[in-house]
Amino acid sequence: MARLQEKYRTEIVNELKKELKTENVHALPRLEKIVISMGIGKAIENKNLLDAAAKDLAVISGQKPMVTRARKSVANFKLRKGQNIGLKVTLRGARMYEFLDRLISIVIPRIRDFRGLSPRSFDQAGNYNLGISEQIVFPEINIEKLEFTQGMNITIGVKARRSTDSLELLKRLGVPFRQN
Repeated sequence: MARLQEKYRTEIVNELKKELKTENVHALPRLEKIVISMGIGKAIENKNLLDAAAKDLAVISGQKPMVTRARKSVANFKLRKGQNIGLKVTLRGARMYEFLDRLISIVIPRIRDFRGLSPRSFDQAGNYNLGISEQIVFPEINIEKLEFTQGMNITIGVKARRSTDSLELLKRLGVPFRQN
């Protein structure tokens, strides 16, 4: 079992029960999934960039990424419907907790000029979104073999009743939020 998952089950569940004043474990906020996505606009001209980004994303996440296609044609971007333009990976279970542990303890501290994550990046459902501008902050990526730098979006799917409950869960898991 992942270290962060063990911490959630032993410590955080009991703390959240007391704070939210509920005994029902299923009513507590919990991590559902983590989606890592890359939009690769340069893949329109050069198909090899999509393969290189897929290798990097597979190394980062530990599973094979899914290719995403354009939903509609946009003439200004030279984009046709059905064209490969991005990648995404959905992590659940132990892999999700392992990735979040690495993200919190290794990757986020390596971001240049990091002053904490914004506590306002929650959507109405309580999911948290963050963007990383380049994949070289992950220690798994070999900088010498890197073909191009690419950013990514990470969505942490939290199943909770309110976004404040999601914020409290992520704080207890160790996500470094900025103090307003």
